[in-house]
Amino acid sequence: MSLIHFIVLLVVAGIVGAIGQSLAGFSRTGCLGSIALGFIGALIGMWLGRSLGLPLIFVLQIGGTPFPIVWSIIGAALFVAVLGLLTRGRD
Repeated sequence: MSLIHFIVLLVVAGIVGAIGQSLAGFSRTGCLGSIALGFIGALIGMWLGRSLGLPLIFVLQIGGTPFPIVWSIIGAALFVAVLGLLTRGRD
């Protein structure tokens, strides 16, 4: 994977993480947090899709690395919702 592919993968993960945050209604992270959330969402979403036996809906191939867009958004939204429930009383 080249540097350009890695940067594109980070940008896609950041966009996916930001969409997941907006769907869950909880956004306290910046750009790096959205990128991390996109990757965590991809892990959670892929695991959820595999365990339920569901197909990959929209996958981007970035430098030979598959990145599941829809499952990443769903996983990120679920992860952010759980984080929002755990940290709600600390405001």
